[in-house]
Amino acid sequence: MPATLHTSHIKSLPLLHSGKVRDIYDIDDGHMLIVTTDRISAFDVIMPTPIPGKGIILNEVTQFWLNELSHIIPNQTSDLKLEDVLPDAEERAEVASHTMIVKKLKALPIEAIVRGYIIGSGWKDYQATGAICGIELPANLQLADKLPEALFTPSTKAAVGAHDENIDYNKSIDLLGDDIAKQVRDVSLQLYNEAAEYALERGIIIADTKFEFGLDADGQLTLIDEVLTPDSSRFWPKDKYQPGSSPVSFDKQFVRDYLETLDWNKTAPGPELPDSIVTKTAEKYEYAKKLLMEQ
Repeated sequence: MPATLHTSHIKSLPLLHSGKVRDIYDIDDGHMLIVTTDRISAFDVIMPTPIPGKGIILNEVTQFWLNELSHIIPNQTSDLKLEDVLPDAEERAEVASHTMIVKKLKALPIEAIVRGYIIGSGWKDYQATGAICGIELPANLQLADKLPEALFTPSTKAAVGAHDENIDYNKSIDLLGDDIAKQVRDVSLQLYNEAAEYALERGIIIADTKFEFGLDADGQLTLIDEVLTPDSSRFWPKDKYQPGSSPVSFDKQFVRDYLETLDWNKTAPGPELPDSIVTKTAEKYEYAKKLLMEQ
């Protein structure tokens, strides 16, 4: 297994933010360095045990999709090289395969969620109301059914420790303004539909995903953050998909399922993960990347 990176230790740049998975460093007025670590979180708690290779895979998958989908919308990647930003060879060696250098943009205050299948909070909403985020759906849908068409169901970005809140499209207009809200909705659906078709041909169902966007100095909508990874999406193996039950998944649901068997109250600190769970989780991420990128 590759060496793990639970926490980055760059001293030559100021640390702006350390999230569940990513450490973000300040470069200059126009750029940031994003380090995608091997941390894994569940139930909003970061586990003490990293997943070897996970950060590298998330980084590679995001960069793959940014290239694949660049004809739809600009993204925040930069032409700066890592050696220009981190001249110290030891600092570079620790994070080299985990990094992206990105432009600083004004991030929008919503997560753009697109659902192609009915699962998770969407299923709960449908059972209670017959709709998802106020969008009426046909009666008698089963768990994990493919929706008649992909749905744009945004959510607010919660503060650290809180949970995101699903909102309807009109609320996104209140937050973003009519023009930007429409752009976000339309481009999110276009990105999802094109990616879902590509992935399906390679044996992966993208059940749902989240995108994040920012505005550049000219007000142009720009794709930011991670894109269509097993962390930001629900990936199901096509050959094991069966509506009516919750499909097996390529994402960290495997870790969540293990944690549910423990006597743990889902608050920090999280428990150490056994080697068997770590190995199996790493294999799931690697297999998802292989299906997407190596055919």
